[in-house]
Amino acid sequence: MKGFALFISVLLHPMLMATYGCLLLFFGIKNTVYDFMTPFETKWRITLIVFLFSFLFPALNIFILYKLKRLPSLTLSNQKDRTFPYIMTAIFYFGLFYLLMDISIWNSIKVFVIGAGLAILITAFINLKFKISAHMVGIGGLLGILISLSYLIKYDMTVFYMIIIVLAGCVGFARLYLNEHKPNQLYLGFLLGLFVQLGLFFALQKLTFA
Repeated sequence: MKGFALFISVLLHPMLMATYGCLLLFFGIKNTVYDFMTPFETKWRITLIVFLFSFLFPALNIFILYKLKRLPSLTLSNQKDRTFPYIMTAIFYFGLFYLLMDISIWNSIKVFVIGAGLAILITAFINLKFKISAHMVGIGGLLGILISLSYLIKYDMTVFYMIIIVLAGCVGFARLYLNEHKPNQLYLGFLLGLFVQLGLFFALQKLTFA
């Protein structure tokens, strides 16, 4: 069972959520404007850029800190070890947002990127006083993105909501089984990711999507 919990924690790692979101948006959810109005090369190019800035660069940063003995482990199990990597990851997201500003893509994607960066930054500050599940922040944010998209393009994504909620339950189970978090830390993380994305989207929709 521990192997399964580790597998789920790695497969649904928070730094992979943005990449999964791009793959779902461009290739998974059919018959939307993101699907048939985005050139195939653009889909893969944007997905690759998001992967680099949201996963590869932050992962390399954590690995370098570990090799420099600034971090005792790569899993960031200790609360005190998480704050700086979180802040650096947020900076990568803000850098990704800056890069996307000059690229002709959907404004909604840019909003979701800045929302992810903001959620990670808030997570870093909360972590100073209270350990919070970044895994649940990530998957909660993904659900918030889908709800926002469903509202924006008037597309029923109920099936995808259900899948993400089931996956969130699997993640929560894995983090509890591995003794990485307590239930309230999981709930707080999920709600933080969800409401940061929803709040930012609805606050900026008239300005961004008019």
